[in-house]
Amino acid sequence: MKMNAYVAGVGMTRFSRMMDRGLKSIGGEAIVAALADAGLEKKDVQAAWMSNAAAGVLTGQECIRGEVVLRGIGMGGLPVINVENACASASTAFNQACAMVSAGLYDVVLACGVEKMYLADRAKVFGAFMGAVDVEQLQTILEGLQKSAAASGATEASKSAGQNRSMFMDIYAAAARAHMARYGTTAEQFAMISAKNSFHGSLNPRAQFREAMSVEEVLASPMIAEPLTRPMCSPIGAGAAAVVIVGERKMRELAPAKPVRVATSVLRSGWDHAAGSEGLSEVCARDAYNEAGIGPDDLSLVELHDASAPAELMGYESIGLCPKGEGGRLVADGATRLGGRIPVSTSGGLLRKGHPIGATGLAQVVEIAEQLQGRAGARQVTNARIGLCHNGGGNIGSDAAAQCVTILTSG
Repeated sequence: MKMNAYVAGVGMTRFSRMMDRGLKSIGGEAIVAALADAGLEKKDVQAAWMSNAAAGVLTGQECIRGEVVLRGIGMGGLPVINVENACASASTAFNQACAMVSAGLYDVVLACGVEKMYLADRAKVFGAFMGAVDVEQLQTILEGLQKSAAASGATEASKSAGQNRSMFMDIYAAAARAHMARYGTTAEQFAMISAKNSFHGSLNPRAQFREAMSVEEVLASPMIAEPLTRPMCSPIGAGAAAVVIVGERKMRELAPAKPVRVATSVLRSGWDHAAGSEGLSEVCARDAYNEAGIGPDDLSLVELHDASAPAELMGYESIGLCPKGEGGRLVADGATRLGGRIPVSTSGGLLRKGHPIGATGLAQVVEIAEQLQGRAGARQVTNARIGLCHNGGGNIGSDAAAQCVTILTSG
């Protein structure tokens, strides 16, 4: 939907393992930073949308996750809306917070995403991802992944899905093999995305992994599920991101030097559609472009949902950065690298910045907002004016369960 809302302040922790910290500490750090960035106080916040996806499974904190985090920093007495929508939880919180400000119901609101996913019990962590599909179809899904792997000779992908890795890596791997068979995409091109994002992540002090890798190093890394090596898969981690959102009147009062406007945020769920037909990402991106009055050629940069390297490559195609089947060529030409025609995942993306799933969508907003304000340091995109966030979550059938595409502009 079209929005009339502005990003007044952003805050974010470094994404890492955080074994010695809980949700309150992690989320509180991001919220305090966002309020300070906006030049506002806790009492100025009129409502909060708090996103988290896995705490119920991993920490046992159910029902009042947002209230617990906010109370930990002395914030109470305001409406708190807890949001859970798989990996799209944080972008969903942002979408709903912006909608309420745009409707004129609030002047100052908070959207915060927080997740603590790294535990010693890795099986418990991977089990949390099992709930992001139709659990009544879980056995059928796992059997289908095994059959797909066996048919293509993918020996690693044919075993242990959901046991020693997230089953979503097997879903991405199956989609990658299909893309390779149909368009001639290569494992080297997927590795180029991981190498590119590792370079971007090396410039981001809040990234979980800051070591730059070559294409050769990516390809030589341990195989997870063919064709995905370890650096082609987003890591498990913890972190939080927060954004203060205000209406036009409040923005004029704050008078920032470089305001960031929320042009549009499109949120949809998936549906059953024929193979090869327009899917969820395509529809969300098309609607977002139409509502913002722009096209993909107008974008300065993109934060893409690169939960795997193939996901970024296929995302190029679904949001219109290139035609279907040409994602491999786009990354090989250097177009999506810093300094290229359309830099993608300048934060390091989910692959290197990290993917604490309840925080990811808002971390994308943080990156785009800072880029539009010229605050991204060594990874700054020259003359950044328009940025797009693409954040999906869950899987049902042959598509994501939820998708949010947001466009932010400077001024």
